[in-house]
Amino acid sequence: MDELWLARHGQTEWSLSRKHTSVTDVDLTDAGVRQAEALGARLGNNRFDRVLSSPWVRARRTAEIAGFAEGLEIDDDLSEYRYGDYEGRTSDDIRRERPDWNLWRDGCPGGETTEEVALRADRVLGRLQVGAGSAVIFSHGHMSRVLAARSVGLDGVAGGLLILGTATLSIVGREHGRPAIRLWNDGSHLEGADG
Repeated sequence: MDELWLARHGQTEWSLSRKHTSVTDVDLTDAGVRQAEALGARLGNNRFDRVLSSPWVRARRTAEIAGFAEGLEIDDDLSEYRYGDYEGRTSDDIRRERPDWNLWRDGCPGGETTEEVALRADRVLGRLQVGAGSAVIFSHGHMSRVLAARSVGLDGVAGGLLILGTATLSIVGREHGRPAIRLWNDGSHLEGADG
């Protein structure tokens, strides 16, 4: 892939309250819908060879509202980090029981490890290498962070160093023949969309 564009889904009630959300299929808030519209305006002048989305409604609806319903490929491997017993809980809440807990290092009981998420990311990236061109992926915060890390040759845990807001845009391109992050966590298109 020459360019990989990563679009995180718009705001949900759970992202707003900072709850870990994987398999709970929460929809976008009204602000999340406005964010998806703004993201669509930002992406509108670009043409992509592939458009992929997580199967969860918050990612799919973001893609559809942004204008990418036609040709949208749903890929289960783009699902968010599976939080298991920590689904619906905040990091602060979890750390009251496990003060030294770190998602990236420890994973989640009953859920996934970062290494397992990285394997899913690698499968997606491998399928995208089949052709040249560009792709846009509508996915989730932690999964997109792992995708970015893996796409530039870093371990999945390096995703823990990359902060990602809702409905932001990131781009992994190439420099001197090697993958490189060209843009990260850009929300300039969201001004006024959150209110």
